[in-house]
This record gives sequence, structure tokens and C-alpha cells, in this order.
Amino acid sequence: MQFLSFTCKFFSKTPMKKIILTLVAAAALHTVSAQNSAVTNAILFQKQGTLDKARAEIDKAITNEKTQGKAKTWYTRGEVYEGIVASPIYGKTMPATEATKTAFESYSKAVSLEGKDSEYGKMATAKLDGLYGLALNSGVESYNGKDFAKAIDSYRMAQQIRPQDTTAYLYAAYAAEANQDFGGAKEMYGKLQGIGYKTPQMYGRMLQIARQEKDDAAARKVVQDALVAFPTNKGFMLEDLNMELSAGRGKEAIGKIEKAIAADPTNSNLYAVLGSVYDQDKQPAKALEAYKKAVEVDPANFDANFNLGVYNYNKAADLYTKASKMSLAEYQKSGKKFEADGKKYFQESLPYFEKALQTQPDDRAVISSLQKAYLRVGRTADSERMAAKLDAQKK
Repeated sequence: MQFLSFTCKFFSKTPMKKIILTLVAAAALHTVSAQNSAVTNAILFQKQGTLDKARAEIDKAITNEKTQGKAKTWYTRGEVYEGIVASPIYGKTMPATEATKTAFESYSKAVSLEGKDSEYGKMATAKLDGLYGLALNSGVESYNGKDFAKAIDSYRMAQQIRPQDTTAYLYAAYAAEANQDFGGAKEMYGKLQGIGYKTPQMYGRMLQIARQEKDDAAARKVVQDALVAFPTNKGFMLEDLNMELSAGRGKEAIGKIEKAIAADPTNSNLYAVLGSVYDQDKQPAKALEAYKKAVEVDPANFDANFNLGVYNYNKAADLYTKASKMSLAEYQKSGKKFEADGKKYFQESLPYFEKALQTQPDDRAVISSLQKAYLRVGRTADSERMAAKLDAQKK
């Protein structure tokens, strides 16, 4: 009897164990079904157009350990948020930049989970390509709203989608400049150069940044890089020339001036600058030739006219000085001729000074030079008129 009693107890436990195991398995199946249903519900709500409910469901799915590792989950999330951006109703529930970023991150996650060649990887890659326009437009919207930091985020997103497309880099550089983030702007211009993008406008912006930062070395490098890319660009040639002249390297600049003239032969200022450099290098004949070419190209060139006036004025002054230092015997022999020749040079200086005065009527150096030259050639009334003009400027 005891044995039978024991046997009954033994067999009575066996089915209970089976029942418990069955219940556990059923519960597990129910849990997996509930987890998968969040993704399914999101897809259904998305198709119905109720994107708020779709968003709630898919956001639950990406936090669940059973569904967060599936490309389908992240692809669906990308579609939901992309739909929100395009929706006139649900688009008001969150900033377009934020929704676009979420869609981008979701599609990127789908690709990373299963690769580009998988079913969802292929679809997500195609979606990412289409998302470029959304990212770019979000950036433009933020830029127009003067939220430059958000604009840059959107443009960076667009760069990740299409790394060889230049537009997003350019727009990001403009936004960084508008935000006074010159480091960020230089980064973007550097990336543009890295993908082979080169335009005079880009180098011009880079030069402007270098000057705003008062970085002469950087400005010089920008100009040199620009000249490598665009060796005949007149603007950069002049920038390079001005840098040489500002650094006191006038003699070394002669070759660059002549090259600039070859590229822009109707630029009167280049001839005037060349004349000035020859003046500084004590080559008066070449200086005179350059100044005459300048006024030939542009009769109203102030610098060239003034310097031609000065050239003749100084020649006259030198002759009068030599005559004044002669002995009586020397003066009686050739002094009068020196003074006569000097007067001719004073006379020759007048048209140039007068033309310069027409261009800049209040320039004191021109007025003073004319006042003295008029006096030397016997035009006393004109000399007094210039003297009165100088006095009037002092008051």
C-alpha cells in the first residue's frame, strides 16, 4: 500500500510539470508577438496616415531588445519620420530639421545592421539618397530663420548622404560665416578643395576670412593657392602684387606687374604702379615710360598724371639748383640756359598737374605743386589762386 501510494504521488506530478512548461512557452510566444506587433502597428498606422500613432509605436520598437536589432524596425522608423517632414499636419508637431535627422539616422542604422545588399539595406540606401533634398531644404529653412547652428547640422547630414556633392559644403560654409564661426567655414572650404572644387569666389571668401582674422600668412597662402588654380585671374594677380608692395618688395614685384599687365593691358593703374616701382628703384627713364603708358590708356589716371608732373617739376628744380650753385663766370656762360631749360620742364609739368587736379580737386599736394610751378613760369594770378585754395583748406 505504501508503495502504491508513493507511485500515485510520483505519477501525479508529471503532467503538472508539462502543463507549466507549456504555459511558459505560450507566454514567450505572446511576448514576441507583442514586440513584433509594435512594428506592424507602426506600418499600419503609417499607411492609414495617422503618423502620430505610427511614431509612438515605432519609438517603442527601437527600445525593445527583440526588435531594435532588426533593419526592418529602423527602416520603418525612417519612413515614419520622413512622412512627418512631408506632412502639412504632422510636420507641425516637430521641427523639420529634427525629423529629417531622425529619418537619416534610422535609414543609416538599417543599412549598418544588414548591409547595403540586403532587402532593407537596398531600400534604406535609396531612401537616404532621396533624403538629401530634405536635409538640404531643412538647412535652408533654418538659415533663413537665422538659426545657423541648426542649418549647419542639416548641411552636415546632407554631406554624409552625398559626400561628393559640393552644394551642402558651400551652404555650410556660408552658414558658418554668418554665425561668425570662421573655423567651421575654413573647414568646409578645405573639404571642398579636398573633393576638387575650385572657384574664384571660394578663394575670395577664404581671403576675406583670413583678413578678418588678420592672418597675413593665411591670406598669402590663399592667394598663392588661388593663383595655382587660376594663374591668369586678374584679381588674384593684383592681390599678390599688393602683398609684395606692402611688404616692401617692389623690385621683386616688377615681374608680377608685367605679368598682370599682359593679362590686363588696359589697366592704367598697373602701368602707374610699375612706374612707381621703377621710381623707387632709381630707374627714371623706365618710370617715365610707364607713366606715359598709363595716361595713354587712361588720360584721367590721377597717380600717373601727378607723377609725370612731379617728374618734370623735379627736372626743372634740379636745373635751377645747379644754376644757383654756379660761380659768376659759370653762370654767365651757361646759367641762363639751365634756367631756360628748367622753365620748360616747369611748363611741361603743368598739364599733368592740372589733369590731376581735375580728377581730385582738393588734393593738397597737387595744389601746392601747381602754385609753385605757376609762379616759376610767370603765371602769378594762377599761382595766387592756388595759394588761396590752400589757405581755404586750412580754415
